[in-house]
This record gives sequence, C-alpha cells and structure tokens, in this order.
Amino acid sequence: MTAGKTRRAGAQVAERIAFALIWTSALATLAVLAFIVLYILDLGLPHVSWRFLTSAPEEMGREGGILPTIIGTIVLTLGAVAIAAPLGIGAAVFLTEYTWESPVTRAIRFGAEALAGVPSIIFGLFGFIFFVTYLKMGWSILSGSLTLAIMILPTIIRTAEEAIRTVPNPYRDVSFGLGATRWQMVTSVVLPNALPGIITGIILAIGRSVGETAAVIFTAGTALNMPTSLVSPLRTMAVHFYILAIEGISLEKAYATGAILIITTLTVNVLANWLIVRAVRRHRRKS
Repeated sequence: MTAGKTRRAGAQVAERIAFALIWTSALATLAVLAFIVLYILDLGLPHVSWRFLTSAPEEMGREGGILPTIIGTIVLTLGAVAIAAPLGIGAAVFLTEYTWESPVTRAIRFGAEALAGVPSIIFGLFGFIFFVTYLKMGWSILSGSLTLAIMILPTIIRTAEEAIRTVPNPYRDVSFGLGATRWQMVTSVVLPNALPGIITGIILAIGRSVGETAAVIFTAGTALNMPTSLVSPLRTMAVHFYILAIEGISLEKAYATGAILIITTLTVNVLANWLIVRAVRRHRRKS
C-alpha cells in the first residue's frame, strides 16, 4: 500500500511539473510575440499617417508614403496563393483519396518536405535564372508570383493532406453507400469537413509570402513605381522595410512600414479565423 501511494504521489508531482512547464512554454511564446509586436508598433505607429498610407515614396523612400508597396504586397501574395492553392489542394486530394501508399506517394511527400526545407534565397536564385532570365519574364509580378507559389506549395500540400486525413472514414463510407462517386464524395464530404485545416495552411502560406524578401528581390525587383500589369516590377512592404533599414535611408519610415506589415498580418489572421468559424457553423447547420 505504501509503495502504491508513493508511486501515485510521484506521478502526481510529475504531472504537475509537466503542466507547469507546458504553461510556462506557452506564456513565454506569447510574451515573445507580444514584445515583438508592441516594440515595432511603438516605434512605427507615431510615423504612420494618412499621407503615409496613400502616397508614393519620394527620395528613395526617405519621404512620402508606401502605397505602391502596399499594392505590390497584395498583388504578389494573391498571385502566389492563386497559383499554389489549387495545385497544393489537388495534390493533397490525390495523395489521400486517389492513391494507395506506394513509392510514388512517398516520393511526392519527400519532394514536398525537401522543398519546405530549401532556403528562400535558393528559390530566389532559381526564379531569377528560370523565370526572369531563361523565360524572359523579367523582374515582374508574374516571375515573383510563380517563385513564391513554388515556395509555399509544400506548406499547402502538407497542411491540406493532414486536414483531409482528419475527416473520419465513416463519412466516406456513408457517402459511397448513398451512391456518390469518389469525386462527389471528395467535393461534398471531405473538402467541406477539412476546410478549416486547409484554410489554416493557406494562411500560413500568405504569411510567408507577405514577409518574404530574398526571393522577391531576385524575381519581382525593387521598383517603387505602381504596378500596372503582370510584367511590371514592384516592391513589397517587406522588401521596402529591408532596404530602408539596411541602407540607413530612414529608420522612421522603416519602422512605420514594419508596423503596417504587422497590422496587415494580424488582420489577415483574425479575418481568416472568423471566416473559418462561420464556414464550420454553416456546414454544421446544413448537415
């Protein structure tokens, strides 16, 4: 009896220690995030004004605003996601619903994981050599979007695949039992139930695209002009922040750009989470 009580007491102590460590790790992560966000906002927001948001940069960014970089960030990110999302979701559906585990599927997964580990500067070099130079697209939205799409593709594939795998198999069995084809089962049962996880992967991809610098500089350029077509060069907010800070052009404008970049990222995440909750509730009501 004494030995049993001692073991139970030891297990309870170990559980409390583990619980305390988990909470400490979570709070430390939150504290680091809060510190970074508040620090950048504190330095940047005092320099943000309506003119800063609605005017073009002047004197290489020392004066004026960041409107072309805001437009460039939005256009380049939307272009990359528009290319990568259908390919990534399609690849995930193929790997989970249309094939058995085989050397082919393992090769595809290995390729996606290998791509996820490639440094962004390598993607930028590849995009410069292949899209900018070999295909003669030049520094442009198209070159940048294609390069970013390749870069974020592994993230979308892996998250979409994991989200699809969480859909219970009885859902598929019921759908087949009602006479649905595999494609009908995928589109009406699997994808709606996996939607939150898929959107989460797309949000992660958007975050990586918005914050990317090296690959964008090599493929989309650093032009401060307003983009007018798919072959126009541009400058994103992340690249603008990097150039202003690294070249010492204007730290005030750099921090202001960083503040807008953080606010944009947080807004996208909050809005996406809200849309996920609405989509899940609507799907449950229909079910």
